Amino acid sequence: MSFFTIGHRGVMAAEPENTLRSFLRAEREGLDGIELDLHLSKDGELVVMHDETLDRTTDGSGPIADQKLRRLKKLDAGLGERIPTFGEVLDAVGPTLPIQAEIKDVAAARSLAKVLADRDLLDRVSVLSFHDVALIEIHNLLPQARTVLVAGPSAHRDTFVGRAQKVGSTLVSVELRQLNRAIVEKCGAAGIDVMAWTVNDERDLALARTLGLVGCVTDQPGMKRLVEATA
Repeated sequence: MSFFTIGHRGVMAAEPENTLRSFLRAEREGLDGIELDLHLSKDGELVVMHDETLDRTTDGSGPIADQKLRRLKKLDAGLGERIPTFGEVLDAVGPTLPIQAEIKDVAAARSLAKVLADRDLLDRVSVLSFHDVALIEIHNLLPQARTVLVAGPSAHRDTFVGRAQKVGSTLVSVELRQLNRAIVEKCGAAGIDVMAWTVNDERDLALARTLGLVGCVTDQPGMKRLVEATA
């Protein structure tokens, strides 16, 4: 695969983000994988949502961590969709579809590691985070797990490559507008590939290719077709 496309929270430009509807749409559109975000509910369930609060994407309010799963399941996450658990996403999409699971709540790392081990998902699921401590915990619990350090402006710091190496990442995901050739070359010299978020149009894609990236996260359901059409 010369340049892979990952559906951002499914395909959030077209469907309610981080819902089964969105993930299934990404799969139907032929994207090479999906990206999702993980928090823990009050009763310790891995729930799929980007924000730490319910306000923006559901008809509820307040922190996810204050609600048990049964209460969270009563909320509307858009177009009648419910907040899915990580297990529900795994069961809904195809059994070989690659998944990038981003840890938003550091406390979710241990729970995620258990699911990955119990369901033998290490070849299918990559673990992403902005939080080094979460990736270090995953790496310590599951040395063979694929970890991906996520970064925005911090990618410019001299410590970035060292951070990626410390958490065991051979792939990093960096905000497209923060990337330049120097960052990509520095990562490449250390054996680390670079992908970008978020690539949503032909101009973004052209930049990603010029920089020599291996893939991208996208909000757009048609990005895989655009990649193929412009190859």
